[in-house]
Amino acid sequence: MQAQTILSSALLSLLAAGALGAATTAHAADKMAASATQKCYGVNAAMKNDCQSPGHSCAGQDSKARDPQAFVAVPAGLCAKLDGGSLQPHAAMSHDAMMKKS
Repeated sequence: MQAQTILSSALLSLLAAGALGAATTAHAADKMAASATQKCYGVNAAMKNDCQSPGHSCAGQDSKARDPQAFVAVPAGLCAKLDGGSLQPHAAMSHDAMMKKS
């Protein structure tokens, strides 16, 4: 009977150690994924920004698509490949400046 208790305890210890190892690995993967992203300004869809921008205080509240002041998190290196993407917020363009650009 005592041998069965010892065997059960050993098995439970191994299961607990395995679960702890899996949780640590998952946390490390999440941390690495978060560091492999960067802020990309000017490429958001309406209501799909990731953080505060001028005019609102929360994610998902930017009603303007491709807002030069709003960002979304993208994988590192992708922003430069996106049309209109910038790693820095753009200054808001005046209507006259936009007309000259066209």
